[in-house]
Amino acid sequence: MTDQPAKKPWELPEEQWRHIVGRAYAGRSLAPKAWPNGARCCVALSFDADHETIPLRDADESPMRISQGQYGSRQGVPRIRRLLDRHGIKASFFYPAVSALLHPEEVRAVAGEGHEIGVHSWIHEANTALPPGVERELTLRAADTLEKAAGRRPVGIRTASWDFSVDTLDIIREMGLLYDSSLMADDEPYELLAQGEPTGIVELPPEWIRDDAPYMNMLRFSAIRPYTPPSGVEEIFRAEFDGAYAEGGTFLLTMHPHIIGHRSRIALLERLVEHIKGHQGIWFATHAELAQWCKDQAK
Repeated sequence: MTDQPAKKPWELPEEQWRHIVGRAYAGRSLAPKAWPNGARCCVALSFDADHETIPLRDADESPMRISQGQYGSRQGVPRIRRLLDRHGIKASFFYPAVSALLHPEEVRAVAGEGHEIGVHSWIHEANTALPPGVERELTLRAADTLEKAAGRRPVGIRTASWDFSVDTLDIIREMGLLYDSSLMADDEPYELLAQGEPTGIVELPPEWIRDDAPYMNMLRFSAIRPYTPPSGVEEIFRAEFDGAYAEGGTFLLTMHPHIIGHRSRIALLERLVEHIKGHQGIWFATHAELAQWCKDQAK
C-alpha cells in the first residue's frame, strides 16, 4: 500500500490551515504607552556575529569563504565595539555557538562591555531542515555554550536566517526565554500566541528591509551580489528610523560584523547613529531591556 499523496493547499480543511497559521501567531501588541524617562522612541541595535559558521553550515571548506566570515571577528566586531563605545550605546550580539567557541575572547569582551549576548543557533543551521528533535538539542546546547562564554544565561533568541520551525516556539517556552526576534508580524513588540494561547513570550520583530545582508551580501558563483551602495542603505535605514520616531515606536536594526564592518559601511552606521542622536528623546536599549520594559508595562 502506498502512502496517500499530500493534500494540495486548496484542498486543506479549515481546521488544518487554521492550525498551521496558529502555531506562532501575533497576539496582543506590547507597544508600551511610554518609554523610560519620557523618551519618544526606542532604538535597538543588534549584530548577528555569524563569522565562519555560514560556510561551515554549508559544508563549504573553502578558505576564501571562511576568510570572509573571519573578517567579522578580526575587523568588524572591533570597529563596531569602538563605535558603540564612542556613542555610549549598549547593543545586542547574537552568536552561533560555534562562533563563540572559535572566538571566546571576543564574546567575553563584548559581554564585559555590557552588551547583550543572545542565542543564534549552533552552527547557523536551518531549523526547518533538521531531523525531528535535533533543533531542541542544538538550541539548548547553544545556550549552555553562550552562558559559559559570556558569564550569564541568554534570555533571548534569534533563529539563524530567521528560520522559525514548527517546533521553535515550544523550545523557546521550554527554555523560559524572555523574547524571540525572528518573526515579522508587526513594527512593534507583541506577544506570541500558540494556537490562540498567550505564551508570555515577547516578539521583537525584525524585517529584511532593516537588515544589512539583503543589500550587501556577496556569494561567489551565485546571483547574490551587493546591489545597493552604502548611501542607499543609509537612506532606507534613516527612513525606517524616521517613521518609528514619528510614531513614537521602536526602531530595531539587524546587522552583521562581516558585512557592516567594512570601512565604507561602518561609516554609514556612524552617520545613522549621529542622525538618531540628533533627535530628542531616544532610548538606546538592548533587546533584553526592550523586551522586559514592554512586558512589564503590559502587566
